Amino acid sequence: MSTDTAPAAVEESAIALAERMADAAAEITRRHFRGDFAVEGKEDRSPVTIADREAEMALRTVLGDHRPDDGVIGEEFGVERGDARDVWVLDPIDGTRAFITGKPTFGTLIALVRDGRPVLGVIDQPIVGDRWVGAAGHPTRHNGRPVTTRTCGNFAAAYASTTGPHLFASDSDLAAFERVADRVRDTVYGMDCYAYGLLASGHLDLVIESGLKIHDFAALVPVVEGAGGAMRDWTGRPLTAESSGRVLALGDPSLLDATLALLGEA
Repeated sequence: MSTDTAPAAVEESAIALAERMADAAAEITRRHFRGDFAVEGKEDRSPVTIADREAEMALRTVLGDHRPDDGVIGEEFGVERGDARDVWVLDPIDGTRAFITGKPTFGTLIALVRDGRPVLGVIDQPIVGDRWVGAAGHPTRHNGRPVTTRTCGNFAAAYASTTGPHLFASDSDLAAFERVADRVRDTVYGMDCYAYGLLASGHLDLVIESGLKIHDFAALVPVVEGAGGAMRDWTGRPLTAESSGRVLALGDPSLLDATLALLGEA
């Protein structure tokens, strides 16, 4: 599918449903946060808790009650009706390591992917009480109020972020990030999806990561783009269900070409 044209505006009913889903997951994550729970390891060595699983089940229950024919891709419970036109992509706790260690920078991610393209996204941080909602045809809102990214057309003034250097998919990907980090004013770490919300609100300028899966990035795209920013892969292509997992978010799209050039250097 071509991604050159803007998608049609997302219907208000879908936005309201996404917020109801976020409310349901928030009840569970708040209940378990800084509690006594077991931590298990998945096949990819990433951690998982009862809170991840219960929160995803809550998301799926609300969705099933309202749009039972839509597809679902969830981090914990896999794919149902993945060939549907509308597929909801769910990450009940993005930043499980932060959640486990009591750090309130994790978030619940909810995305609607329509015809392979993310058109609706929610980043919900239920402990701090931050929620960003982005949807095609609508301005991104933080706790109900429109937000915009900030103008920052040069690296010397820019603040960059990534979750952690050890999470890049390869040494070459880390080296590419470091070429950008060497040019910016400062770099901050350890915020998972929360960094993209802060970028949408004008507090960060660049977020660069690799090795992400669709449930890690689908919800971020409408939030960042609806605030005036840009999200691309490391070749400059829009992010879709087929993207490689190398993700670049910019508050000021004028930095795109220069950032891509640094990421692409041999």
